[in-house]
Amino acid sequence: MAILLCCADDSILNRWKDLLGDGYDFEEALTLSELQDRCAETSFKLILLHRSMVDAESFTAIRRITPQSRFFLLSDQPHEEEGLAFLKLGIVGYANTYISAERITEAVRVITSGAVWLGQKVMQRLILESYARAKQQAVADSEVKLATLTQREREIANLIAQGQSNLEIAANLDITERTVKAHLSSIYEKTGTGSRLNLALMVNRG
Repeated sequence: MAILLCCADDSILNRWKDLLGDGYDFEEALTLSELQDRCAETSFKLILLHRSMVDAESFTAIRRITPQSRFFLLSDQPHEEEGLAFLKLGIVGYANTYISAERITEAVRVITSGAVWLGQKVMQRLILESYARAKQQAVADSEVKLATLTQREREIANLIAQGQSNLEIAANLDITERTVKAHLSSIYEKTGTGSRLNLALMVNRG
């Protein structure tokens, strides 16, 4: 398999080649223009790219030239924001320029198999961002469903979320327990919750 190594520093290129060993055919690009020309001529399965060679705009342009290539970005001072920013632009690997032999071999194996390889901090940040987006979406979905409730149903849903029993709700709202149950059936149907616990979680989330 041919790997395109892209860096203006010969010592870094030689280090990457030494770490990966003799199992690959290496080609090189020492400048951004060389990188663009090589990508226009040949479709490389994997491109090891030094961060100093590209910014967001130039990387996006290269991705358009060779959309099938998988990019492994290596940075002298990697950090979460940079990794996430380029991940959104299309890289599938991110690591320190001076990565160890064991880790670069594992990274190349993972990337060429079709998966994504990231450092632990970037992965943790990505998980946290994904969790935050999922939570925001859950809140938005909850608000939409709760908006379908009548004023009385919303009052009952709020009291359920506070842990009150049907009898307590009936007393607080001066209605019968049977009426509370009827309202709850309607609330469960509208919100798709089906239980007091799920309803309480939705109300507290929303």
